[in-house]
Amino acid sequence: MDEGGWPLPGEKQYAQESVFRPENMLREARRQRHLPEVAVPRVCLLDPDGDVARYLAGSGSGYRHPGWACYHTDMWVTAVPSDDRIQPPMEIGVVGNAVGASFAVLVAEQLYASGAGLVISITSAGQLTSPARPPYFVLIRAALRDEGTSTHYLLPARWAPAPGSSQGSRPPCRHCPRR
Repeated sequence: MDEGGWPLPGEKQYAQESVFRPENMLREARRQRHLPEVAVPRVCLLDPDGDVARYLAGSGSGYRHPGWACYHTDMWVTAVPSDDRIQPPMEIGVVGNAVGASFAVLVAEQLYASGAGLVISITSAGQLTSPARPPYFVLIRAALRDEGTSTHYLLPARWAPAPGSSQGSRPPCRHCPRR
């Protein structure tokens, strides 16, 4: 905290664990909203545009998860049939409209705390250059740090690498530019 008593501009303790734990936030949201503690599907999809969530809700091919406690979002669950017909259908949880890096990270942390083992974020985007002929997927290896909130929980740096990524890894295709 600085001399004026403002906690945000003060010195950061990057190694210290946050007091805003996803588990605590979910517990309090469940208590306030009278929701049961129900695990989410092992595979979840962040749908920033909300298109998939709206489709599941409107078409009746999904149901609202009874225990999803994250404020400002709903989770819709749908079943995807297995190809081999031996395995049961796999449930996938879809959370729409988690827009903005800070909020999307909060939602992803709450998904993991609620039992998700894999969280995928998929959306559409424009492009500045055309590295290959569409359609193609882009795997994000690092983010340019331009959103001010990230300096509250990571040391200042130009790039924030994705966990497990290698700075020296090659581009995913021969036409893709290096960062």
